[in-house]
Amino acid sequence: MIVFDLRCGDGHVFEAWFASGAAYDEQRTAKLLACPICGADDINKAVMAPAVPTKGNRQPSPAAMKQMIGALAAAQAKVLSGSEWVGSGFASRARAMHAGDEPHATIHGQATREEARALIDDGVPVAPLPLPVVPPKQVN
Repeated sequence: MIVFDLRCGDGHVFEAWFASGAAYDEQRTAKLLACPICGADDINKAVMAPAVPTKGNRQPSPAAMKQMIGALAAAQAKVLSGSEWVGSGFASRARAMHAGDEPHATIHGQATREEARALIDDGVPVAPLPLPVVPPKQVN
């Protein structure tokens, strides 16, 4: 895994994780990247400071890495607790709740960039999740 600082055309800087530098290039070319702040898809790598260890070339121990990954998973579980996974039906469910056609609930799921922009343009309160979300049926 590799982390890059990315910048959209509006100047918003955010970080994203990729399996490799090539994975970033593929996703950028396919226009799969979007700014989590404004939704813009003109994304480029931002200048970032190199990660320089304080002493030598120390790396976290495998136990420390496992602990960090566990902490990230726990943070994600906390953010999503009480939220219902609605998968690709997110945009229609969010719109129905906003219109009052369905009771309000906390939901999370998938939406295309176009669906997310349309929701925002229509005043439907949505926000991208800062952590990658694995659909419940795909969890190990």
